[in-house]
Amino acid sequence: MLELVSDKPQTLKEFTENNYAQAAFFWNILLKNKDIRVNGVRVGADMPLQTGDTVCYYLTAKQADKAAFYTVYEDENVRIIDKESGVNSEAVFAALSREGEYYFIHRLDRNTKGLMAFARNARTESALLAAFKGKRVEKKYHALCFGSFERTEDVLTAYLKKDGERALVKVFDRLVSGAEKIVTQYRVLDIADGMTKAEITLHTGKTHQIRAHLAHIGCPIVGDMKYGNSAKNKEVKAARQCLVAKRLRFCLDGEFAYLNEKEFCSRFQAALQ
Repeated sequence: MLELVSDKPQTLKEFTENNYAQAAFFWNILLKNKDIRVNGVRVGADMPLQTGDTVCYYLTAKQADKAAFYTVYEDENVRIIDKESGVNSEAVFAALSREGEYYFIHRLDRNTKGLMAFARNARTESALLAAFKGKRVEKKYHALCFGSFERTEDVLTAYLKKDGERALVKVFDRLVSGAEKIVTQYRVLDIADGMTKAEITLHTGKTHQIRAHLAHIGCPIVGDMKYGNSAKNKEVKAARQCLVAKRLRFCLDGEFAYLNEKEFCSRFQAALQ
């Protein structure tokens, strides 16, 4: 049993997805069996929570042991993890925070697998946040896409505009009001069965940049339910985007320069499951 306390008004489902990945994995089963209690009362459906509400989850040992992430590297300053698909970044942070003091540095989309870095003290937090802001962190992604790219490798420039009401972004070839410039680099790794595996390097880091930019050029990511090709996704039975934060490397100063010698690599592949 795990007992957690709601820190703000939200739904039970939102709270679960951001705080306990294993319960989110088995959400429907837990509700069906009424294995979640709110303020001591067993519940069988989603419901609103208030600040201070107590939520108790009763998972089986097998359910509780399902991995939401794996540790790739850890020392006294930093922890690098490899996140599973279907897991909110906030849930990873919540799980780590139950072990000790951690600092949230950056996030991945719920259905994107791969590497995330967390600081273990305030000094490292400041150094990592400055490195991300100053573009001194090299992040490479692997994406499985429908179709073929125009060139073997290229650097693409476009403009991205957020649509907050619809929770998505739109990409334009020319600057439009409210849009921001994006730069996305790709390199083709493999082509097979009408799909292309590519390595993606971000030179700007905007919301949904990879997914939206690749869809804009006619190479949507396989399994992307927001920007992708619904018919083709259904055909290959892909419900989650085949996108992996594959490699991570830092360029840090001072006491953290030792991390520059390390390149972290995800265990996951951009492939159909």
